[in-house]
Amino acid sequence: MRKTFLLIFAVLLQTAIVCFGQQADNSAPAVTNIAGAEYPRILPDLRVMFRIKAPEAERVQIDLGKKYDMEKGGDGFWTATTAPQVPGFHYYSLVIDGVAVADPASDTFFGMSREASGIEIPEAGVDFHLIKDVPHGTVQSKRYFSTKTNSWRRIFVYLPPGYEQNLTKKYPVLYLQHGAGEDETGWVKQGHLDIIMDNLIAEKQAVPMIVVTTNEYVIRNIGAGYNTESTNHFMDLFKDELVDVITPFVNQNYRIENDREHRAIAGLSMGGGTSFRIGMLNPDKFAWVGAFSSSAFRGTNGNIFDAEKQIPGIFTNPEKFNKQLKLLYISSGEQDHSYEYTKKTIETFKEKGLKLEYNYFPGAHEWHVWRKALHDFVPKLFKK
Repeated sequence: MRKTFLLIFAVLLQTAIVCFGQQADNSAPAVTNIAGAEYPRILPDLRVMFRIKAPEAERVQIDLGKKYDMEKGGDGFWTATTAPQVPGFHYYSLVIDGVAVADPASDTFFGMSREASGIEIPEAGVDFHLIKDVPHGTVQSKRYFSTKTNSWRRIFVYLPPGYEQNLTKKYPVLYLQHGAGEDETGWVKQGHLDIIMDNLIAEKQAVPMIVVTTNEYVIRNIGAGYNTESTNHFMDLFKDELVDVITPFVNQNYRIENDREHRAIAGLSMGGGTSFRIGMLNPDKFAWVGAFSSSAFRGTNGNIFDAEKQIPGIFTNPEKFNKQLKLLYISSGEQDHSYEYTKKTIETFKEKGLKLEYNYFPGAHEWHVWRKALHDFVPKLFKK
């Protein structure tokens, strides 16, 4: 009788564990799953288990940077377990009979130039990007009409805690750019912008500020690479959109300290290159500049980019930039494809007498590195 009782208890316990989202193998559903979805599941060693129902499919794979073949069971479900994954946010796709699609069990994010599945792999002991019991700001989606593109466009605006209560206080503003294949939603959804800002402000590490995320794509026919005339033209067109349209719109609709000392620009990857070019060429508009994991520093044909050609005077008259800029900040992931080029760029800037601050973070070209860069960059802004 006692043996039977223990067996029943064990079954009930396992059932209860599964009901609360954790199995006997200590796996748990990814936080990026849609409500109620049990898969994908993350194991303690950061392997990921996938389970997909596709009874009529001939072949199913998971593309998580590396492709994993799934095995089909008699019930029509396909399963696979990946190798341990690096902590952070990763796009992924199901590949069903050769066609890449989003996983219906996952939330979707605009990346890779389309809506794609994403999975969050937790990093032990790191919580600066997680929701805490602190005062929270708000994120507004705002439409504006662009006279440059002759179309309606959208920005997202982070307002710090207390913005709605103190109706006389004005705030500095950070204009924050996304990467290639992404859009103005990236920093809010993938980047956890508002959570990072809330936590920094609550800890009194950051000055309360407004953050505006924009869409860099004022044109779509932009090729790969940075140091080409066409790419510079693309970035300069976005500068016109930002300076002539977005900034006046923000100034009219929000309580902004409208001067260069209270205006910053930063971005990741493509947005890092754009922010670097716009900020360095327009110090009368931006006193604080940040470039996270910028491919701009790769240059062309494997060479470091020609900084003096791109930013005239940066080497021949660095004192001008040192005097005008409150901060030039550069960062990169240590496993990023542009890491060595970024290091060389930073060394050259220092040798030429250009003042800057920089940091490197464990990780490749992905969102968790950029969250860390933002977390490191923001506390440096708008300090006297």
